[in-house]
Amino acid sequence: MEPNAKLRLEGISKYFPGVKALDGVDVTLHAGTVHAIMGENGAGKSTLMKIINGLYRPDRGIIRLDGEKVEIASPMRAAELGIAMIYQELNYFPDLSIEENLFMRRYPSRGGNPFISWKLLREKTLAIFRENGVRYDPGMKIKELSVSNIQMLEILKAVAFKAQIIIMDEPTSSISAKEVDRLFETIDRLRGSGVSILYISHKLDEIFRIADDITVIRDGKTVAGGPAASFTEAGLITAMVGRPIENIYPKETLPLGDVFFEVRNFSRKGVFADINLHARRGEIVGLAGLVGAGRTELACAIFGMDPHDSGEIRLDGRELRIRSIGDAIRNGILMVSEDRRKYGVVPMRSIRENITLTSLRIGRGKLINLKAERQASQRLSAILNVKAPSLDAELGSLSGGNQQKVILARWLMVDSKVMIMDEPTRGIDVGAKFEIYAIMTRLVKEKGIGIVMISSEMPELIGMSDRIYVMSKGRITGELRRGEFSQERIMVHATGAGEEELRA
Repeated sequence: MEPNAKLRLEGISKYFPGVKALDGVDVTLHAGTVHAIMGENGAGKSTLMKIINGLYRPDRGIIRLDGEKVEIASPMRAAELGIAMIYQELNYFPDLSIEENLFMRRYPSRGGNPFISWKLLREKTLAIFRENGVRYDPGMKIKELSVSNIQMLEILKAVAFKAQIIIMDEPTSSISAKEVDRLFETIDRLRGSGVSILYISHKLDEIFRIADDITVIRDGKTVAGGPAASFTEAGLITAMVGRPIENIYPKETLPLGDVFFEVRNFSRKGVFADINLHARRGEIVGLAGLVGAGRTELACAIFGMDPHDSGEIRLDGRELRIRSIGDAIRNGILMVSEDRRKYGVVPMRSIRENITLTSLRIGRGKLINLKAERQASQRLSAILNVKAPSLDAELGSLSGGNQQKVILARWLMVDSKVMIMDEPTRGIDVGAKFEIYAIMTRLVKEKGIGIVMISSEMPELIGMSDRIYVMSKGRITGELRRGEFSQERIMVHATGAGEEELRA
């Protein structure tokens, strides 16, 4: 056992029907350090973390905690051992309050009384909020919060119970830059107090900013490891994907067609106002802004998921009447939501069924042609390189990146003219990102569709967009063409400062 090792994984292997998820993985987590676990989607990272947290049992291998061999048979046992986990796919009860979710399974009582002390629950919740510099109404229902706010609460939940090992699986995938800074301050504070953190992220800048050590897993095996300072970004990418990727943004400069999609004077009271934007055939239009700027709300209204009060949506010169998602789809407007769990996937159904979900009339009349369904899903899953043991596997068994590919495959079956992509690469590794960017490029090049891409990653917006609109507080505050792109310029518009600040 290495000195100062808090957790040691020795030869961890895990098998599922038809697939070897982990094959002899070794990791050493030292006390008071941040250890990044890197790899492509499907490499086995989340499976390894679920073994540490007791959701899965390893088929082979040893787990040592403070030098002692332990068996972690359940998440409850993990909690008893001082291990907490923040999952990539958020776990919450939407109709319960913030404070009820925060203390789920650990409700406080007084003096041995078996009943919950609601007063003490409120006091403890407010104390956690004060300690971490956040402001919420403890009695608000979780379903009223944004994805980013729910993500922040999941982080607080893990921090609140004084765990000695905290597993963070994509903790910054849906939070703002300001919240990321706050999270890293919390991580530094925890590290300073001796807490050990296992950290999974596909954002390489975060890894080099926060990690002490790195282990790279590829195809279920440990392929590289060591101090973070011993890695370069290019070397880390090569270790993860098994090949060098010289240009992660395969954007092609294409001749653009005429304006064919327009949103005019689009408003929803208290959410967004006077939105005017357009797209040309074959154009990728970026939509930038800070969390809370109104980008997702705007997209949901265009897609018919949420109402709007006034304004027009025009396609091919005619005004559309969109009052539902069905109206949008029938008119060729599609949307890939940022919240896979809530709007994107049916986790208990198969990959095949999820791909063909919006194209059930794949047979005659009211019957589904299962042969045609299988052929279509096989073709699309191959095009998008979906990694799965079979098309009959449950979608919920796949990694987040592969679930995202399945959602894209579903929409590729529909005849589309405009595709709205809200955080299309959230929680996806660098190799899968490249594949999705290549698909986007192929869609605009070969089908001439227009893509509106919402992203919180400015390098992604700059690398893939032909034009970028920037939103702040529900309004469009800037429009930039490709030669004008810069992170500084985008941020100035996103904060509402305006061009005059750039010239100052």
